[in-house]
Amino acid sequence: MDFLQPTTWNDALVARAEHPGAVPIAGGTDLMVGLNFGQPPPPALLDLTRVVELTEWVREDGTIRIGAGVTYRRIIDEIAGECPALAAASRTVGSPQIRNRGTVAGNLGTASPAGDAHPPLLATGATVEVASVRGAREIDIDGFFQGVKRNALAPDELIRAVRVPVAAGPQRFAKVGPRNAMVIAVCSVAVALDPSARRVGTGVGSSAPTPRRAPGAEEFAAAALPWSTADELDPAVAEEFGVRVAAATAPIDDVRAAADYRRHAVAVLARRALTWTWSELRGGSR
Repeated sequence: MDFLQPTTWNDALVARAEHPGAVPIAGGTDLMVGLNFGQPPPPALLDLTRVVELTEWVREDGTIRIGAGVTYRRIIDEIAGECPALAAASRTVGSPQIRNRGTVAGNLGTASPAGDAHPPLLATGATVEVASVRGAREIDIDGFFQGVKRNALAPDELIRAVRVPVAAGPQRFAKVGPRNAMVIAVCSVAVALDPSARRVGTGVGSSAPTPRRAPGAEEFAAAALPWSTADELDPAVAEEFGVRVAAATAPIDDVRAAADYRRHAVAVLARRALTWTWSELRGGSR
């Protein structure tokens, strides 16, 4: 197995083009697990840890541009105020050691339906910057996930950064698992409120072949929430919101949970997340 270790972004793109079978690696928190369990090794590893620009984040044009090498730990420590749902999801990823190594870009590259970063990215309308020797482009998060562990990257492309809009209101992330730490989600939900635009964003994980939004639930909540008066949330609205989020899922039975349980849990998480975010909005804080 070849080991490629570029030190600049351009060199990384050239290496990717010349070795299309190479697997990019930064934290390696998914890849190394597979290798340790006997999965066939790739023909080459493309180590991106020495590409310094990938480890930077910056606030620009109302978004936080998170380099592909920025770890979960840094998201928690440095940009939780701007990206609260993503930071909340980052806190649930693995152990402290995993959070010190793992990245959102790695989560996107793996494209697992259970990836913790995916629901917040969907709920907030993130975009993914990718590039190759042919040029750069941006992929809207809604079009990024193509199937079970399949994404929209071309064979010669690498993820350069993720752009997450700065939070315009309260956001929440919640997931269900068999224990509190180091757990793959049985299901997960993110909700983001934008009171100025009167918009509700959703993201659901581990409940369909791909992470997905619940557009019908978003439209219902945007119309039903008392934006003008900031009255208390009608429990019936929260209940219906949960039902509509669950209706957008397509779960399966597997070793972690039954499909019916996942639908029920998604409805409960969505109802709670909307209730929590609305209460936070009424309290006047993020």
